[in-house]
This record gives sequence, structure tokens and C-alpha cells, in this order.
Amino acid sequence: MRHQRAGKKLGRDSAHRRALYANLAGALIEHGRIRTTEAKAKAVKPIAEQMITLGRRGDLAARRQAIAYLRSRDIVHKLFADVGPRFVDRPGGYSRIVKLGPRQGDAAEMVYLELVD
Repeated sequence: MRHQRAGKKLGRDSAHRRALYANLAGALIEHGRIRTTEAKAKAVKPIAEQMITLGRRGDLAARRQAIAYLRSRDIVHKLFADVGPRFVDRPGGYSRIVKLGPRQGDAAEMVYLELVD
């Protein structure tokens, strides 16, 4: 039994899972909305919101933490220049999950993970 074990494995090893979360969070910051499965969206939402909180702080240490996690200077620049300042007056809850229905091929529940405007 998985008592007291936080997080989903999503059928991946730890390095693959970390890369998946970084790529999904980066895509959300870059595009504002991504279409993914419900399980992946629920797993990456707290990470993306933490990155936006770093973007709101705006200091050098926060920028270095974001670069270490997202591994893309272009996405981090957009996070600190556009996305972070957009949510300065909002105390959390920067993203939402909108259900779309099952996927055609395998009936996986699909959702939009999008930034709140």
C-alpha cells in the first residue's frame, strides 16, 4: 500500500518524470494553455504555480531557481518579464484545469491547463 506517499509516478522513472514536469510547466508559461491528460495536469499544476510565484518575486535568487528547474533561459525570461508581473496582485491560484472529455484513442480524460486571466 502507498500510505503517506505523495505524488503520482505516471509510469515513468524519476528522471523522466522530472523532465516531463519541467517541459509541461515551461509549455504552460510559454503558451498560456496546454492540452494534456488530467493526471499530468494535476501533477504539474503545483510546480507551475511555484514557478509563477518565483516570477512574482523577481529577484536574482528566484531567477536562478527557475532556470535550474525549467532549463530554458527564454522561458524564464518570459516568466519574469510577462507572466510574473501579471499576477502581482493575485495571492495564488494562477492556473485552472478545464475538462474536455475522453481522448479518442485510449479514452484518457483530457483537460486544458491554463493560466487565469
